[in-house]
Amino acid sequence: MAKVVAILATNGVEEVEMVQPREALEKAGIQVKLVSPQGGEIQAMNEYVKPAKKYKVDLTVGQAADEKFDGLVLPGGTTNPDHLRMDEASVAFVRGFVNEKKPIAAICHGAWTLIEANGVKGKTLTSWPSVHTDLVNAGAKWVDQEVVEDGNLVTSRNPHDLPAFCKALVAQYAS
Repeated sequence: MAKVVAILATNGVEEVEMVQPREALEKAGIQVKLVSPQGGEIQAMNEYVKPAKKYKVDLTVGQAADEKFDGLVLPGGTTNPDHLRMDEASVAFVRGFVNEKKPIAAICHGAWTLIEANGVKGKTLTSWPSVHTDLVNAGAKWVDQEVVEDGNLVTSRNPHDLPAFCKALVAQYAS
């Protein structure tokens, strides 16, 4: 049976941080569903402020709560994870993966939602530099590396790290 991974995103998601992991997972034979607090489409961005394409949402967070996923990807952008961490249903969705110790991959500012879901304490992670203090304050150890793997977590700093991030992300599901 094919594995299924959720990408949790909303308006303001950094396009490349959503698209490249999705393509890498699909190339590895893993089914991917775009999950968002709202249905319809979400507006992706380039370099945080330049509108890119719109993407069709496969499932709302409410619908996805009843689905069985094998893992989760949390792309960045600044507004995307900021909105997600303020949405109780989205945080609860992420917390479910944390509690079940399922694979979670976060890049750039994506760790903000993971922090809100109490998923970083005692873990070693990386992120966009401005998220460093938030991670440390939440009980994580922050390191400045291209990709960091700690148990079920894979994290990277920015779009330049996507090749290593995607390789580690796909490796999470090799079995």
